[in-house]
Amino acid sequence: MSEKKEASKRSRRPRRGGGRDARRAARAADTGGEVVRPGFSGGQYKPLSEADIQRIHGAALDVLENIGIGDAIPEILDAVLPKGCVLGEDGRLRFPRGLVEEAIANAPKSYVLHAPDPDLDMEVRDQEVILTTSGEPVKILDYETQKFRDPHLIDIYDAARLVDRMEHIHYFGQPFVATDWSHDLYVHDMNTAYAALAGTRKTFSLGVATVGHIDPLISLFDLYLGKEGAFLERPFCCFGGCPIVSPLRFAEENAQVLVKLAKLGLVVDVAIAAQAGATAPAALAGALVQTFAETLACLTVVYLINPSCPMNFGMWPFISDLRTGAFSGGSGEEALITAATVQIINHYGLISSVPSGMTDAKTMDAQAGYEKAITTLSAVLAGGNMVATYPGAVGSLMGQSMEGILIDNDMMGACLRVLRGIEVTEERLSLKEIESAVFGDGHFLNQPQTLEIMRTEYLYPEVADRSPVGDWEESGSPTVYDRAHDRVKEILSGHYPEYIDPKIDATIRDSFPIQILPADMKPGNGRWD
Repeated sequence: MSEKKEASKRSRRPRRGGGRDARRAARAADTGGEVVRPGFSGGQYKPLSEADIQRIHGAALDVLENIGIGDAIPEILDAVLPKGCVLGEDGRLRFPRGLVEEAIANAPKSYVLHAPDPDLDMEVRDQEVILTTSGEPVKILDYETQKFRDPHLIDIYDAARLVDRMEHIHYFGQPFVATDWSHDLYVHDMNTAYAALAGTRKTFSLGVATVGHIDPLISLFDLYLGKEGAFLERPFCCFGGCPIVSPLRFAEENAQVLVKLAKLGLVVDVAIAAQAGATAPAALAGALVQTFAETLACLTVVYLINPSCPMNFGMWPFISDLRTGAFSGGSGEEALITAATVQIINHYGLISSVPSGMTDAKTMDAQAGYEKAITTLSAVLAGGNMVATYPGAVGSLMGQSMEGILIDNDMMGACLRVLRGIEVTEERLSLKEIESAVFGDGHFLNQPQTLEIMRTEYLYPEVADRSPVGDWEESGSPTVYDRAHDRVKEILSGHYPEYIDPKIDATIRDSFPIQILPADMKPGNGRWD
C-alpha cells in the first residue's frame, strides 16, 4: 500500500477528543517517557508461506461448503437461510464459498475499544497489539499453602483492582469463575460486572452465561453511566462466549449470545477452541483448517445479521499432549500454531483474538516462566490484536495466581519491548557519544544521552530482581514469587479505588443482587492487611 493510500485510510478512522497520540504524549510527559504502550505493530513472525495460507483457506471453505456446521439454532437459520446458506437433509448448515468470502472482505476491520475512563479508549486495528487477561480458571493458587482453593466474588474484585495497577495489562478479561455463586449464574454475572466496574477504569470483558443476562447487564451499565441508552453509545465492556462446540457444531446458549450481540451492534467476542488431537485433527495444519472454518462460520453469521457489527476473530486452536490427550497450553506447538493463526487472520485484515501464557506448570516456577514467555512473545511478534495472555493462570488454565499477575506483567512488558524494536536515527547512532567516551572518561554512564533515554528506551521490571548477589542474600534470598507476593499485599491493602459514585452505587445495589459487601471494598477489612 502506498504512503498516500495509507494516510487516506487512517484519516477515515474515528478520532476521539484530543486524539490517541495526544493522550499518549501527555501520559509520557507525566512519567518522564513511555518505553512501551498498547498499540505497537507486530507481524514480524510469519511461520506460514503465502501458499500455505491459500491451501488452509481453500480447505476451510471446503469444510464449510461440504460438511457444514451442525445444530444451528432457529435464530441463526432465520438470519442466514434467506441470504444463501443451505440446510441439508442431515440437519447441517452449509455456507457457500462466495458468501464466506463476502463476509471476509466486508466485515469491519477495526473498532474503538471504549473504557469506563475515556482516556483509556483504544482503537483495535491493523496488526497493533493489545494485551489482556482472560478466563476462566476455577481455582485460585494460595501462595502460603501452595494449595488450590475455590474463588469467590470478592476475588474477582481484588483481581480487577490489581490489574488496574498493572502497566502492561491493557484490558481486564474475567480471570476466573466465582464458584460460590456458580449455582446462580445471574448473580454471578451481575457481580462479575460490578466487580470490574468497581475495581478498574480499563475496558473489560465478560463471559455471559446466557443470552437473558445481556439486557440486565446493559441496564446495570446504564445506571453506572447515569442515562438509559448510554452504554450502547460507549460500550466499555465486551461480551463473549464459545458459540462453537468442536468439531463443527453450534453451542445453543452461546450461539444465542452471538445473535443478540450482532443485532445490537456490540463487539462479538468469540473464542473457538478446538484442541488438536482431541476435538480437532492432530496435524497442526488440519487443526488450523477446522478452527479457521469454525470461526469463519461465526463471522459469516454475524455479517449476515449485521454487516457493520465488529467481531473479534477468536480463533484459538489448542494443543494436546498426544501421550495422554491432556491439554498442553504451554507447549512449543501452542506458540507455533498461535502465531500461524495470527498470520492467517492478519492476511485477511480481520480483527484477531488469540490466547497465550497458558502454562502447564502448577505454580509460578521456571516452567511457567518459559512457557508463558515463549507463547506470548510468538503471539505478539506475529501481530495479534487482542492477545489474551492469561497473566497468573497456572495448571493448564485450572488455577489463578494473584502473584502471577505481577510476574507476568513484567514478562508482558519485556515482550512489548522486543516488539517495539530498535530506533535507528542519526542521534541514536551515537557517534558523538562514542568519541566523547573514547577521548574522555572511558564510559557512558554520565553522558547526557544516557540520562535522557534511561526512561524512554529502557524498561525496568516491577518484581524481577536485578540487585547484586550480596544484596539479594542479605535480604533473605527471595524468589520473584516471594517479591510478587509482597507487592500484591502492598497493592491490595491500599488500592481501593472509588470508581462508582456512592449514590449510583446505592441505586445499583437496590436494582441488582450485588453480593460484594461495601465493607470488603475498604482498607482495614482484614483480607490483605
